[in-house]
Amino acid sequence: MLYTNHFSVRRTPQSQPIPGREADMVQNSAGGYVFPVDDWKRLERFLVLGSEGGTYYTKESKLTVENAQAVVRCLKADGMRVVKTILEISEAGRAFKQNPALFALAMAFSPDFADPDTRRMAKTVMPRIARTGFHLFTLAEYVKHFRGWGRAWREAVVNWYNKKPISTLAYQVVKYRQRGGWSHRDLLRLSHPKPATPEHDSLYHWITQGEAKGSLPRIVEGFVKAQEANNPKEVAVLVREYGLTREMIPTKLLAEPVVWEALLERVPMTALIRNLGNLSRIGLLTDACPEVVQKVYTKVTDPDALRRARVHPMSILMALKTYESGKGVRGKNTWNPVGRVVDALDTAFYLAFANVEPTGKHILLAIDASGSMDYSISGIPNLSCREAALAMALVLAKTEQNYTILAYTHGSNVRTLPITPRQRLDDAIRALHRYIRAEGTDCALPLLWAIRSKAKVDAFVILTDNETWAGRMHPVQALQEYRRKMGIPAKLVVVGMVSNGFSIADPNDSGTLDVVGFDASVPQVISDFIRS
Repeated sequence: MLYTNHFSVRRTPQSQPIPGREADMVQNSAGGYVFPVDDWKRLERFLVLGSEGGTYYTKESKLTVENAQAVVRCLKADGMRVVKTILEISEAGRAFKQNPALFALAMAFSPDFADPDTRRMAKTVMPRIARTGFHLFTLAEYVKHFRGWGRAWREAVVNWYNKKPISTLAYQVVKYRQRGGWSHRDLLRLSHPKPATPEHDSLYHWITQGEAKGSLPRIVEGFVKAQEANNPKEVAVLVREYGLTREMIPTKLLAEPVVWEALLERVPMTALIRNLGNLSRIGLLTDACPEVVQKVYTKVTDPDALRRARVHPMSILMALKTYESGKGVRGKNTWNPVGRVVDALDTAFYLAFANVEPTGKHILLAIDASGSMDYSISGIPNLSCREAALAMALVLAKTEQNYTILAYTHGSNVRTLPITPRQRLDDAIRALHRYIRAEGTDCALPLLWAIRSKAKVDAFVILTDNETWAGRMHPVQALQEYRRKMGIPAKLVVVGMVSNGFSIADPNDSGTLDVVGFDASVPQVISDFIRS
């Protein structure tokens, strides 16, 4: 009997912990043994990816509770560091959605979780995180579940209103009038602000009483006229004259091409990207209107505008998937996609990431194509973790000359993919589906493939949900074997595509790095790590 068939530090089934590392490993949701991420890494994952929709193995409710408990532990350990992390991720535009940051910030306002210094800091930075009226309403809803209208929260709301220039505040007031059961009238009546200026006083009176005590900002004047208008051409004139946005127009007039022609002249980037399907549906954005198509292409591919608007790459990828499908995710709206618009979204996706310095190394980009990766990412109905992983891999490949892209599940199902960043993203995603089978997960396969192929790899980048369980040896053991057999001190980067608490990266190995999938800063972080 060869006892090492059953007990070995170099080759251990993933269904068992590595001998001697039992205290360092935990069982993931699929039953395999992996390394736990610490609470600070879990906080980062949550802020970037959220827990909406859950994962293949974990329901949304359970995943949210687990992440919230990690936030609480971080707040107890160092609340000010938590608030700084929320602020940094929010202002840098690293996260796809703002809701996780607002949820964590609401917890930082709670006396049950945060000390007085943390609550004061949360009050100070709140307007920088809750930048829009929509953010403010969302935060208010979260806060009410953690505390009452005490001094810190009341002062934070007052500062949100009073410290904004009157023109900026008026824009937010008429663009985001109410959401989730909250309105500006509600918040002003509960916070009792002393107006910072006579102009603020007049605006507050209009919000709470329906009439002004004095003059109102021009944007409010234009909004009132638009609500009373019935003629699309009249509304189009008001849009141009007052700089009105889509949210300020009566819903019944938003199907009129003449209104959208006016809106297009100054439409915010995020609103444009979200409404491309509607523009094609009403007949304005079609091959028969090349001047409109060109205008949209120019706007969407403007790198400075993308950066100023903090457009997250995932927002663009979601828009691309929806637009090229020709139908809405919800509802019955359909349209004929315009190829040049799809090209614009494809270009914008890469532009939404910062320029990254090439590493000059050979990188193996390995996409977990197993069944659990077929689940939606961040609760987005038409975008799976697998597709998001491919898109992320193509971003990383775009700056490199020496790379290999492969997909794997378990057993013998590992293969290189004839996919490059020169392909349109929608074409690459369709190609990926032809090369995969929804099976179990063995995250050691990319490393074992490199050993068998004698491939010279400087860095393995594995994009996964870390729910590996089906292999005969752990990924960390396969990495060590690759280094021994090839004589290459290869590095391993694990890109976590969901906000669970697991990683295949060994925390004791300085040559491994765990990062958050679809964090807009990830390509630069990975490049710096590999080059160092």
